[in-house]
Amino acid sequence: MAARRVGRAPLNVLDRAGEQMSFYARAIAWSPHTLVHYRKEVLRLLAEVTFGSGALAVIGGTIGVIAMMSGFTGVVVGLQGFAALEQLGSSVLTGFLSAYVNTREIAPIVAALALSATVGCGFTAQLGAMRISEEIDALEVMAVPSVPFLVTTRMIAGFVAVIPLYIVGLLAAYLASRIISTVFNGQSTGSYDHYFNLFLPPQDVLYSFAKVLVFAFVLILIHCYYGYHASGGPAGVGVAVGRAVRTAIVTIAVLDFFLSLAIWGTTTTVRVAG
Repeated sequence: MAARRVGRAPLNVLDRAGEQMSFYARAIAWSPHTLVHYRKEVLRLLAEVTFGSGALAVIGGTIGVIAMMSGFTGVVVGLQGFAALEQLGSSVLTGFLSAYVNTREIAPIVAALALSATVGCGFTAQLGAMRISEEIDALEVMAVPSVPFLVTTRMIAGFVAVIPLYIVGLLAAYLASRIISTVFNGQSTGSYDHYFNLFLPPQDVLYSFAKVLVFAFVLILIHCYYGYHASGGPAGVGVAVGRAVRTAIVTIAVLDFFLSLAIWGTTTTVRVAG
């Protein structure tokens, strides 16, 4: 029996992977139907995703979380970047570091993590609670397809919402790095702005947005999958949220590696010399 369980383990992993891929494909395939029949639900979720709800609206919504997280990481980039470059006598290049690091890596990763921690966990908990209370089964009994109504609507809302959310986060990171460098470290605003603008090509910003869109699309599908397939009562919802967060974080890290390698791995849009 033990040998049989050991032999089945790799097959179980493949079965779960195939089940997930099938779920994601169905959710994507329902997109045209969802945009036609469930537009109001998409708009409701869009507002909830962006601004939150209840007493924590705006501040407790994703927009507030992304703005604060991006702002504090921008502060760290400004502080550490200035300190490191000053030892080399090149503190004037802090603007370059802000444009380079924030745009390519820090801001996209922070936005994805914030989206997973707020929107993703909320979606997993919502769908998990509906699953264990048999609300999803009730929808199917009433001939309402649950995947487009519950999953595809959330996928579309998250995909659309991440665009303005990321704009806020990226600007917060830029602003925080600039304030730390010019106000607290005493760097000339003219020098900072010169090197910041010099090393911030528009295509880097577009590539950064593309990374965030991919992150948002994938992590929302992951969170919805684990919520949709939750089991085991209320405790099972907590287990599903934990699994979704772990899977989303690892997936984001792997995707970031391959996307960065594909976009900037063989060439660069920044030329410091030569």
